[in-house]
Amino acid sequence: MRSKRVLFIVNPKSGKGFIKNHLLEIVDILIKNNMEITLYTTQCEQDAARIIRERVEEFELVVCGGGDGTLDEVITGMMQCGHVKPVGYIPSGSTNDFANSLNLPKNMKEAARTIAMDHPFSCDIGSFNQDYFVYIAAFGVFTDVSYLTKQEMKNLLGHLAYILEGAKRIFNIKSYSLKLRYCENEKAIDELDKEIEGEFIYGMITNSESVGGFRNITGKNVEMNDGVFEVTLIHTPKNPMELQEIIASLLIKEIDSKYIDTFKTNYMEIESEEEIPWTLDGEYGGTHKEVKIINHKQAVPIMVKRLPDLLE
Repeated sequence: MRSKRVLFIVNPKSGKGFIKNHLLEIVDILIKNNMEITLYTTQCEQDAARIIRERVEEFELVVCGGGDGTLDEVITGMMQCGHVKPVGYIPSGSTNDFANSLNLPKNMKEAARTIAMDHPFSCDIGSFNQDYFVYIAAFGVFTDVSYLTKQEMKNLLGHLAYILEGAKRIFNIKSYSLKLRYCENEKAIDELDKEIEGEFIYGMITNSESVGGFRNITGKNVEMNDGVFEVTLIHTPKNPMELQEIIASLLIKEIDSKYIDTFKTNYMEIESEEEIPWTLDGEYGGTHKEVKIINHKQAVPIMVKRLPDLLE
């Protein structure tokens, strides 16, 4: 039987760089499962997206070794060039939100064996204007923490690094005036039948059960292949008491609050009076006054342990 041609993209700086200690074992597992490996280590930011655009047509499977940001680059490259191939994910980042939502093994060798099982699960992917995201697009308070926190600090302190960086700006929360139009659930994108207008300190459009390492704060009945995103918008508190109530709601993961709007949608448009910095899968997504977000249902197959884990 002919070997499967595999492009293995590794971010050696992801997380604490532990993947470098297991690389030979991972490659050996893949080779033993009839895979012909071409290994590429990323050299700089957006290098994974570039190599995907240039070479993905040569391969039958792409394996990504890194964090959610590296996975974002791999899938973005595929969506940009229009050549989608199944993706195997070996999570080795600091947080690995998307991997946790897919119930992928934390052990890298087990993750490699999961890829060899060949159970593809077609995940929704989001487009954000001309860009793409895998599991979250967000704006507002703390969203810049992940890409402003130095990698060395992430490696040393893990989640604590995010908390320390975020704590610096708790008393300097910026508010954004927004107008949102969206279609409820999975309607045609020309049926923008809902509208919200107001002042907000935070917003996230997600396709994940976990954000920032915290599970179950993105809503109920989250499915990564249902064609809709879960949207969470936090209104600007008028006083410290309202802010305290918002924080309390988030801590107990009860996001049904008068200060928090939640809904599901497959398409939305957002307009703001000023340029707003956005985060896409934990990386800087640029500043925008107008944003269009579309859910591309079941766009990319990702290898999982077994399908029932995600369908129950």
